Amino acid sequence: MSTTETTTPLPFETEWELGRLPLLWARALDTADASVLDGLLTEDVVVDMTPATTKIGLEFPVLQGRETVIPAMIGAVGPLDTMHAVSNVTARGLSDGYLVEAYALAQHHLPGEGPDATATRHALMGNTWTFHVRVTPEGPRVARFTMDCRWMEGDPTVLLAAIS
Repeated sequence: MSTTETTTPLPFETEWELGRLPLLWARALDTADASVLDGLLTEDVVVDMTPATTKIGLEFPVLQGRETVIPAMIGAVGPLDTMHAVSNVTARGLSDGYLVEAYALAQHHLPGEGPDATATRHALMGNTWTFHVRVTPEGPRVARFTMDCRWMEGDPTVLLAAIS
């Protein structure tokens, strides 16, 4: 994707539509809803979480293609008790689409332990999410997602519970 920014302000309707993408991404992960991700992603999507996972001492491969991304993401995060809170969403035009950035506060507990106040093993992350968005006949779709970790609290191995 090109990183050449356009200087024309985005119409309100476009900003609103793009601003929903991080919210839908979070919702798909929290509810393990593959159909939401299917509607968000281009067929050739790339998901790169290595900027975040490297910082917290985990290895997670760069994922390519919707058919790989959806089962990997839903399989890794879906079984966990999670909640993502998204804020500070910004969108701007690129020569070949849009760039959407957001902050995501992500709380992860082992499956079934989220509501248990005595279960203290968790992974709380403050992340930045970057979406490169391509315009398609079906509407804007995520062509590339990158996650970086600004801070981490807890046990990062909780994130591996569903894939170990």
